[in-house]
Amino acid sequence: MEKKITRLFYFILFASVISCTYHNEEELYPAETCDTTNVTYNATILPIVTQNCYECHSGSSPVSGILLEGHSNLKAMIDAERLLGAIKHQTGFSPMPKDRPSLADCDILKIEKWVLDGALNN
Repeated sequence: MEKKITRLFYFILFASVISCTYHNEEELYPAETCDTTNVTYNATILPIVTQNCYECHSGSSPVSGILLEGHSNLKAMIDAERLLGAIKHQTGFSPMPKDRPSLADCDILKIEKWVLDGALNN
C-alpha cells in the first residue's frame, strides 16, 4: 500500500510540475519580422522584381506587353494601379507571379511600403 501511495505522490508531483509550465504561442513560435525601414528601389525592390518578374516581363517580348524592366516601366504599372493588386492576388487582377506561389508576405510589404513612399528611383 505504501508503494502505491509513493507512486501516486510522485505522479501528482510530476503532473503538477508539468502543468505549471507556461507556454505562450509567441514564445514557442516567434514570428519572423519584416523590416520595411529604408526600402529603396535599387537595394530592395529591384532584386525582388528581377527574381520574380523579369522571367516574363522583361526583354523585347514581355508577356502581355507588360514590361517591368527598369524603374520607369515598373512605375507605370504602379501609376496605373495594377502592380499591388496583382502581387496581392486581389479580385479583379491577374495574380502574379502567374501559375506560381504568391510572393513572400515580407516582399509584398516591402513593395507596398515603397509604393506608399512614392515609388522613388533610389
